[in-house]
Amino acid sequence: MPKDNVNSFRELDPLLHSQLRLAVMSLLISLEEADFVYLREKTGSTAGNLSVQLDKLSQAKYIEVDKGYSGKKPRTVCRITDTGRKAFEEYLEALKTYIG
Repeated sequence: MPKDNVNSFRELDPLLHSQLRLAVMSLLISLEEADFVYLREKTGSTAGNLSVQLDKLSQAKYIEVDKGYSGKKPRTVCRITDTGRKAFEEYLEALKTYIG
């Protein structure tokens, strides 16, 4: 890589650079909301790993997580926030600096 191109790269958000967190955000960006089971199935993640990654995204205010019940079954629903949408868009713009 030529030395003068190094400064033209934008830093990638490390929170979104994780494969699973990026997959979750990619799914939520086009959905009003998604429940935990849907996200687990679409990402192929284990429940434990997905739960940890959702907590990280929630702590960063990138998503909102609502826990409740559907009948007697627990149900967790996730929504992307305005902060998360902005972070995702900035991540994509930064990624573009790497691919031209």
